[in-house]
Amino acid sequence: MMAYFNKLKTEKMNGRPLLFWSSWNNKVMGIQLTIQLLVALITAVLVITTLSLSRAIRPKEIGEKIQLNSLSRCNFFSGKWVFDNQSRPLYNGSNCSFISFLDDGMACQNYGRKDLDYLYWKWQPHDCDLPKFNATAMLEKLRNKRLVYVGDSLNRNQWVSLVCMLESSIHTHLKQVHFNGSLVTLKAIEYNATIDFYWAPLLVESNCDDAWYHRVKDRVLRVDSIEKHARFWEDADVLVFNSYLWWRLDLTVLWGSFESADAKYEQLGMLRTYELGLQTWADWLDTHVNRTKTRVFFVSMSPTHSRGEEWGKAEGENCYNETEPISNTEYWGSESSPGMMRLVDAAIKKLNEKSGVKADLLNITQLSEYRKEAHPSIYRKHWDPLTKEQLENPSSYADCTHWCLPGVPDVWNHFLYVYLLYL
Repeated sequence: MMAYFNKLKTEKMNGRPLLFWSSWNNKVMGIQLTIQLLVALITAVLVITTLSLSRAIRPKEIGEKIQLNSLSRCNFFSGKWVFDNQSRPLYNGSNCSFISFLDDGMACQNYGRKDLDYLYWKWQPHDCDLPKFNATAMLEKLRNKRLVYVGDSLNRNQWVSLVCMLESSIHTHLKQVHFNGSLVTLKAIEYNATIDFYWAPLLVESNCDDAWYHRVKDRVLRVDSIEKHARFWEDADVLVFNSYLWWRLDLTVLWGSFESADAKYEQLGMLRTYELGLQTWADWLDTHVNRTKTRVFFVSMSPTHSRGEEWGKAEGENCYNETEPISNTEYWGSESSPGMMRLVDAAIKKLNEKSGVKADLLNITQLSEYRKEAHPSIYRKHWDPLTKEQLENPSSYADCTHWCLPGVPDVWNHFLYVYLLYL
């Protein structure tokens, strides 16, 4: 450019008109000005775009941080049930293949239940709002992972709830269900995600371990033996345990094997037997769990509603014909054992503080205590013919232990969702 200017000056000095130099000088200056304006304009656009993007992104990021902070401080398990017929239920129970296929004790609508208000109650914590359940997000979280529910029929109740919550996001031709004795497996092929239920009502070995034939008169358990079951879940990424109601029955502790002629039998009392069983469970986790990948959850006691007099009904009545939740926020049924819950809480704390195992308690007991109307009651499959006496007194054969689906276990799984995706 400087050489060009020198040439112009030389030509001027050689007698060229001054107008010639002025014209070229103006053109060059115009080009420079144009370039400067373009640079300024591009810079301004970039600045404005950056500011706009930052304004668009920052509120979302701040919102996510605020939500995460509020969730980490929130007691999910303290709150109230709110009637919500807009966002509830989370799925159509009649369309969920797992409800009728695996356990007719949960398909209340299919067995004639007409009062459907139980479908529309949403749990609202006092301290925060739960993030909306997103089935696709849950499946993405479980991509290339294995989640296993381990426990009794109430844990199976929760497992069926979760697979129903997820089923609509799994293409029919991309899912597989497989039975292997006490193990039931759902495979979401697109996500390479496995969601299992494993039957182990006492967690440790017992004579009740057959998933289909476990109604034995005298229940015996090896309170110090868990390997028989644990080998089926040892590679899991997420473990969800429960075990309560079976311990409240008369149990005999066996020291030795079932095949041993010199085995010893002993009655230790419910709480002591339960404590020993939890110790065996926790010791296995301490020794075998992969602390870098595995998350452990224990679901607290699922309440029953077999004593109607505790919420104002006549003695001998139960959940039969109930249509509304209990409104008394202080209600606590006598069939729920605080002593057993304290033992679980102590085991969880020990795993976290001394063993370094990431374990959480899903404390669903109090919130489920209010839902006396959400059990199957008489609206279920009856495996044995009903007698004349039973037909005359429906409450005598009402199931006040398990839960209709959709229903209360959906909330338990919502908690699980929050823990896995946010905490």
